[in-house]
Amino acid sequence: MKRILLALCLGSAISGLSAQTLRTPSPSPGQTIKQDFGLSSIELSYSRPGVKNRKIFGDVRPYGVIWRTGANGATTLTFDDDVTIGGTSIKAGKYGLLTIPDKENWIVIITKQLDVTSPDAYKKEEDLVRLNVKPVMLKEPVETFGMQFINIKPNSCDLQLLWENTSVSFAITTDIDTKVTKQISEIMNTDNRPYYNAAMYYMDNGKDLNQALTWFDKALEQNQNAFFILYQKAVCQSKLGKKEDAKATALKAIDAAKAAKNDDYVKLNEKLITSLK
Repeated sequence: MKRILLALCLGSAISGLSAQTLRTPSPSPGQTIKQDFGLSSIELSYSRPGVKNRKIFGDVRPYGVIWRTGANGATTLTFDDDVTIGGTSIKAGKYGLLTIPDKENWIVIITKQLDVTSPDAYKKEEDLVRLNVKPVMLKEPVETFGMQFINIKPNSCDLQLLWENTSVSFAITTDIDTKVTKQISEIMNTDNRPYYNAAMYYMDNGKDLNQALTWFDKALEQNQNAFFILYQKAVCQSKLGKKEDAKATALKAIDAAKAAKNDDYVKLNEKLITSLK
């Protein structure tokens, strides 16, 4: 009887161990990237397979065949604002990212489908963008497939794909000028006017510098000792070719910066004055 009970206990223990979930690292770990872009953001979600001593493009990933551009689930891009890819306007929303690798040319696809995990699931009629991109050969191999946002500017960025010895990238753009200009126009009709921010936007984006200079003066009326505003006003004057005015403003900015114990702005203004000679 004791032997029977012992056997039953051991069997129960082994059965309990078998029922436990074994956790191991994912062979293709997922990654979600949220990139601030324009006046909103872009979110990219995908999984990252490894080379693992295999030949990838032209073998594991056959040329001329739809690829989910990752592993496991579908790869997706979520735009919080309208964007343009390959000359096609895309409304804010969530979309699938697919590619067709080839030796000399890749096709990048933005699709309304969010569930493409195999070539059989792909429906061409759901495409929003089909973009031809030339692959670039890398000097150093990349073991784990990855994507990243690079060359980020106020109204454009590139999404870059890297794996094995290949890099592919394509541009994403957004219209911020129309929206920012509209905001400036609306806000300038209120009592709390962001003169400094508006002036900086105009100066940084090649707009009317005389208008920017007027707004810098308005901002200084609110805070006469703001050394950073004085510095930017001097920069604006220098861009307009008003060297003597720029020098005089920069000297005021140096005095204000010294009073505030800000050595960085002292150096910036000194450098500006030197450039005016």
